[in-house]
Amino acid sequence: MTKVLMVVTNVGTYGDADRLTGLWLSELTHAYDVFSKAGYTIDVVSPKGGYVPLDPNSLADMDDVSLAYYRNADFKNRILGASLSPNQVTASDYDIIYYTGGHGTMWDFPHSESLATIASQIYDQGGIVSAVCHGVVGLLPIKDAAEKNLIADKEVTGFSNEEETKNGTQDMVPFLAESALREGGAKIRVGKPFTSTVASDHRVFTGQNPQSAKALAQAIVDYLAKA
Repeated sequence: MTKVLMVVTNVGTYGDADRLTGLWLSELTHAYDVFSKAGYTIDVVSPKGGYVPLDPNSLADMDDVSLAYYRNADFKNRILGASLSPNQVTASDYDIIYYTGGHGTMWDFPHSESLATIASQIYDQGGIVSAVCHGVVGLLPIKDAAEKNLIADKEVTGFSNEEETKNGTQDMVPFLAESALREGGAKIRVGKPFTSTVASDHRVFTGQNPQSAKALAQAIVDYLAKA
């Protein structure tokens, strides 16, 4: 049975600023829904484990999929209230790792060596490494078997500099996701702002923004169905 490890943030504010952030809910729920319907088993992990803060803006205009999960008490208690910590995870159990987004990820994903090690092990055993929106910053510390940046020379996408500017948060984040991917040696695919864009290259699958989460998960399911 195919097993997915979904990664979520523990950070609920923009650094020291008085502005709330966290997981962008649909980037979890839309992919979770696709993976569930494909019959995959899903676990959720965060850098510290435990509670997962939600970006309040992601709750403002939920679609039916996100609303159904948000109203599901078991999902909120088990997934959002008690995420696994990295030391509870055995990489060999998983076929896919999927980094969700939300601005909180900018502060904890790039610094989680334990998650980077898990992702590297999943990839080295033939698995898929994937990320959406700001979650792509979780790819930055991942190395391949040759200790080279996993994203180097691979086509990836992620929340674009243009989208960050249009969002009005370019001066609130510690760095820009697109720029950091470029600095890591990736080849960047940039689609139109806030429209679905997915890239895949040698078992690394990425989505540009919240609008890409469902298509990203479906691309992974389709790939594995043909494998």
